Amino acid sequence: MRLDWAAMMRAGIGGLGLRPCEFWALTPAELRLMLGPMAPAPMGRARFEALCRDYPDEEKA
Repeated sequence: MRLDWAAMMRAGIGGLGLRPCEFWALTPAELRLMLGPMAPAPMGRARFEALCRDYPDEEKA
Protein backbone atom coordinates (compact mmCIF):
# COMPACT_ATOMS: atom_id res chain seq x y z
CA MET A 1 0.00 0.00 0.00
CA ARG A 2 1.42 3.38 -1.01
CA LEU A 3 1.06 6.30 1.36
CA ASP A 4 0.11 9.74 0.07
CA TRP A 5 2.86 11.58 1.92
CA ALA A 6 1.88 14.99 0.53
CA ALA A 7 -1.67 14.62 1.87
CA MET A 8 -0.36 13.31 5.18
CA MET A 9 2.00 16.28 5.50
CA ARG A 10 -0.81 18.74 4.69
CA ALA A 11 -2.99 17.11 7.34
CA GLY A 12 -0.29 16.92 9.99
CA ILE A 13 1.63 20.13 9.44
CA GLY A 14 -1.11 22.28 7.91
CA GLY A 15 -4.16 20.82 9.62
CA LEU A 16 -2.85 19.87 13.05
CA GLY A 17 -0.13 22.51 13.21
CA LEU A 18 2.66 20.01 13.88
CA ARG A 19 6.23 21.12 13.38
CA PRO A 20 8.07 19.07 10.74
CA CYS A 21 10.17 17.31 13.38
CA GLU A 22 6.97 16.36 15.25
CA PHE A 23 5.35 15.12 12.05
CA TRP A 24 8.31 12.92 11.09
CA ALA A 25 8.52 11.48 14.61
CA LEU A 26 5.00 10.02 14.24
CA THR A 27 4.09 6.71 12.69
CA PRO A 28 1.30 6.76 10.08
CA ALA A 29 -0.95 5.01 12.64
CA GLU A 30 -0.29 7.73 15.23
CA LEU A 31 -1.05 10.47 12.70
CA ARG A 32 -4.30 8.76 11.72
CA LEU A 33 -5.29 8.53 15.37
CA MET A 34 -4.58 12.24 15.86
CA LEU A 35 -6.65 13.15 12.80
CA GLY A 36 -9.68 11.26 14.10
CA PRO A 37 -12.20 9.37 12.01
CA MET A 38 -11.45 9.78 8.32
CA ALA A 39 -14.74 8.50 6.99
CA PRO A 40 -18.16 7.54 8.27
CA ALA A 41 -18.50 4.07 9.72
CA PRO A 42 -19.48 1.39 7.22
CA MET A 43 -23.16 0.68 6.82
CA GLY A 44 -24.40 -2.06 9.13
CA ARG A 45 -26.61 -4.96 8.12
CA ALA A 46 -29.73 -3.51 9.76
CA ARG A 47 -29.39 -0.20 7.87
CA PHE A 48 -28.78 -2.04 4.60
CA GLU A 49 -31.90 -4.17 5.09
CA ALA A 50 -33.95 -1.08 5.96
CA LEU A 51 -32.80 0.61 2.74
CA CYS A 52 -33.69 -2.50 0.74
CA ARG A 53 -37.19 -2.45 2.22
CA ASP A 54 -37.62 1.28 1.63
CA TYR A 55 -36.19 1.24 -1.90
CA PRO A 56 -36.78 -2.20 -3.43
CA ASP A 57 -35.34 -3.02 -6.81
CA GLU A 58 -38.01 -2.81 -9.47
CA GLU A 59 -37.78 -4.51 -12.81
CA LYS A 60 -38.58 -2.20 -15.69
CA ALA A 61 -40.76 -3.58 -18.46
